[in-house]
Amino acid sequence: MTTKARSNGELPKPEPVWWRHLLLPTLAAIGGLAILLNLGFWQLDRLAWKTALIERLEADIEKPPVSAPDKAEWSALTETDDYRHVSLSGKFVPGAVLYYTALTNSVGPFDGPGYLVYSPFVTDAGWTVLVNRGFIPHALPEAVRADAIAPPGGKLDLTGLLRLSEKPNWTTPAPDLETNTWFARDTDAMAAALQMGGPDLAPYSVDLSVQHTPASGLPQAGETIVRFKNDHLGYALTWFGLAATLAGVYMAYAAHTWRRRKDAGHPD
Repeated sequence: MTTKARSNGELPKPEPVWWRHLLLPTLAAIGGLAILLNLGFWQLDRLAWKTALIERLEADIEKPPVSAPDKAEWSALTETDDYRHVSLSGKFVPGAVLYYTALTNSVGPFDGPGYLVYSPFVTDAGWTVLVNRGFIPHALPEAVRADAIAPPGGKLDLTGLLRLSEKPNWTTPAPDLETNTWFARDTDAMAAALQMGGPDLAPYSVDLSVQHTPASGLPQAGETIVRFKNDHLGYALTWFGLAATLAGVYMAYAAHTWRRRKDAGHPD
């Protein structure tokens, strides 16, 4: 560190070395890097957990069905129960709501724009669940459409995949209540449109297995799209990318600070 004598003979105060100008930015950068890297590694842990969960759920789909969760089990349902292969017994009651969809890679012969037909099903235990009976195309003669929507009568033993209810987000169109057409699988709201619901309504629906397609072919059952959301790798890359950006910005700032002081005659 250098000093120069003043004209009055006094020595000036020593200039702080250049790195002291970086003390606070350095501490802030270290703290920010620690947080960002921790978030990135946490997302990698979540990725491993979600991948194992998806593999287990995909295996569960192929297992023999188990009894659909009853009222005592509803409060304990989690995402690990989605797509569970279940069975239930009871009977349909009149009424149906339609869920708009565009079916591709269908199991049956019908695809394209259309609807999934949800009908209320009262189980032998007395509680109610919405059952997705299958797909009907949009372009159907009215008589054929009415026959397809009407649920079968009598006591039935059903199997299918449990689907947890979903809530619409800000991009989801509002339901068309005149035609009972919905754009989110919101079981509470769908049941309310049928003047049903309350504590006896299951917080999930059941997608019927393909063997429940009637002889007429409609509704076309077994068209569940098995899709698991797993965005954790993308989140991890985002956090690591932000950490790399922060490190780059800090190094550029440190180099600029050092050059500026060197050009000003303060090389330390």
